Amino acid sequence: MAKKTTKDTFENKLLRLEEIAQLLEGDEVGLEDAITLYQEGIELSRNCITTLKDAELRITQLKKNLDTLTKEEEKFIEE
Repeated sequence: MAKKTTKDTFENKLLRLEEIAQLLEGDEVGLEDAITLYQEGIELSRNCITTLKDAELRITQLKKNLDTLTKEEEKFIEE
């Protein structure tokens, strides 16, 4: 399976979310920067949730396809 070479992977987004959380928990970020980081975190969270929902739908469809294939194979074997 080919890996994405861009920085825009699900895993990198999670890492950035962790980084944002650590920055917001610290004392070194000013109010305006904190708001900007919070906004970025919300956007990343939404994106990750969408990615997970899409993955869940794909897996559900794959399972349905497998079930259909298995039922067709069973019919073939019974004949």
